[in-house]
Amino acid sequence: MKKKIFIAAAVLISNQLSAQQDSAKKLNEVFVTANKFPNKTSLTGKVVVVITREQLEKSGGKDLAQVLTEQAGLYVNGATSNPGKDKSVYLRGAKVDHTLITIDGVPVYDPSGIGSNFDIRLLPIDNIERVEILKGSQSTLYGSDAIAGVINIITRKENKKPLGLTGMLAYGSYNTLHANVGIGGKRGKFDYNLGYTYYKTAGINEATDTITKPHTTDKDGNDQNSIYVSLGFHPTSTISIQPYIRYTKFNGNIDQGAFTDELDYTYTSDNFQAGLSNEFNLGKGKLHVLYNYNNTNREYIDDSVKSRNGYSIYSKGTYKGREHFADAYIVYPFTQYAKLTAGVDLRSSNSDQAYTSLSPYDPKPLGKDSLKQNQLGVYAAMVLNTKAGFNAELGGRFNHHSTYGSNFVFNFNPSFLLQEQWKFFMNISSGYKTPTLYQLYSEYGNKKLDPETAISFETGVQYFTKNNKASGRITYFNRSVKDVIAFFFDPNTYQSKYINQDKQKDHGIELESSIQLCKTMSLKLFYTYTDGNITTKNNGKDTTYFNLIRRPKSSFGFNLGSNITKQLYVGTGLNAVGKRTDITYDAFFNQVKVDLKSYVLWNMYVQYAVLKNKLKLFADLHNITDAKYTESYGFNTMGFNATAGARFNF
Repeated sequence: MKKKIFIAAAVLISNQLSAQQDSAKKLNEVFVTANKFPNKTSLTGKVVVVITREQLEKSGGKDLAQVLTEQAGLYVNGATSNPGKDKSVYLRGAKVDHTLITIDGVPVYDPSGIGSNFDIRLLPIDNIERVEILKGSQSTLYGSDAIAGVINIITRKENKKPLGLTGMLAYGSYNTLHANVGIGGKRGKFDYNLGYTYYKTAGINEATDTITKPHTTDKDGNDQNSIYVSLGFHPTSTISIQPYIRYTKFNGNIDQGAFTDELDYTYTSDNFQAGLSNEFNLGKGKLHVLYNYNNTNREYIDDSVKSRNGYSIYSKGTYKGREHFADAYIVYPFTQYAKLTAGVDLRSSNSDQAYTSLSPYDPKPLGKDSLKQNQLGVYAAMVLNTKAGFNAELGGRFNHHSTYGSNFVFNFNPSFLLQEQWKFFMNISSGYKTPTLYQLYSEYGNKKLDPETAISFETGVQYFTKNNKASGRITYFNRSVKDVIAFFFDPNTYQSKYINQDKQKDHGIELESSIQLCKTMSLKLFYTYTDGNITTKNNGKDTTYFNLIRRPKSSFGFNLGSNITKQLYVGTGLNAVGKRTDITYDAFFNQVKVDLKSYVLWNMYVQYAVLKNKLKLFADLHNITDAKYTESYGFNTMGFNATAGARFNF
């Protein structure tokens, strides 16, 4: 009863207060991810969601995972579990490694991981200018892993002043300290942006320990240090050269797994990136030349002094991944109605991996001489925009992989804008994911693996009011993936390896709405429904079953925000997550499905600006009703928690 009263109060208050301000002027909103050049919402048939810097700042004590999981079609498992717990990004129900993470348009991977997906915990929210979420298969422009879509993290840009100072200091629940400082500016032909972030939390006990009690349990805290440096040199009006360096180090404590606490299991993860982003104006066209070096190191140590995990008295795993990525593409307008994007990219990856333990299990180390792969991609896309309101993109990519050979993908995205109010769109595209280094070359590797390939279809309609103060979009999507890579155990030979075996089919509906209720108040709502099944051969028979583990079929959310005065901003919102299914194992290691209950989180944000908006004091309240829920079976989630602090901009 208490929970229902709190939720009812949240809805009532939300009608008087507000959540994140969303301008609702979607028709002329500009983004870069969909076409690799700036384009308006009205001129593309692709589905894009933009999280602005203003929205990020009004997220207070949230991290990137928590901001993402409040968007239509996105669910991040682990977002509200222990702050240091791994975060699994599910876009439109697709598995984690079918969503590509890019930073300023450059794909980033972790070659040392089984799925190669990049860890978003290594991206502090303080250094992010905006986030563009591009849904649907995007392999034509972005290559491997973009089967479900692309999440493009756009970093902070230079301050227009000669010297600008920004920062934030906050303290919150679980003894959490979050500090950030940045300086940036522009002088003549040079600009610069430097940022540092420090984060430390005591965390919560990650695992729900019900097996070995009574005994001493611990909180699994973590700390993080991040540095970002970006320099710009503009020798002429037609040349821009921007080198950058990013470094993040992440330390933390973890538990052994579901329901299994561990007092001395630690991990360290660090990521170093360095590169160049260059632009050259060539008459009517523009040439972009990008290079990024990405180095990720992960280390896990369990010395089992304080507690025993049941398998060994000592274990240490080290995983190092390195990747070079280069991309050169030109954007050329043939006419005012037709624009071509064409380019070539190169990707080279390698990894070193070693695991040692005082137990019978002691696999051989794997080195960069055997764990390596190279890829070459050639791509082009033509964008057509007509005065009559018809717009379309048609493109294709040829990809060559050093192990499995070649593959081809395409996209066709027509749309029609009627009377500047109705946009009808349709996207048909194919995508692919290359086998990872681990799947190809580890002790379970299979060099005969083919890439996972997909065909995606989406269609929908978006509505804009004449005064451009409201918009709504409904989208239907359908995705079919074949040659899904699965871990296979042969009962005849007792050997295990990765094979291409499964077929995955997913579909769903997304509804989004944004309304400017009045000059000072805005409302944002979304609803998502996702369903999916996998078909696999088992003993010569085809089986089909629901397999979107840990992902809700239905989710709903709203945010209502208002500037009550020129200084005071108040926001509130609800995020409702439907029932989910998880997997556990019985005593004989057979899979057992468990149901996870639905839950509702009520959050509130308050901000007061002083010194002509140069200093903003804020308080961020999460899970106000102290809801009890589970994101992953056997792991804890955060109860009511709060953060308070100050943000400055001079």
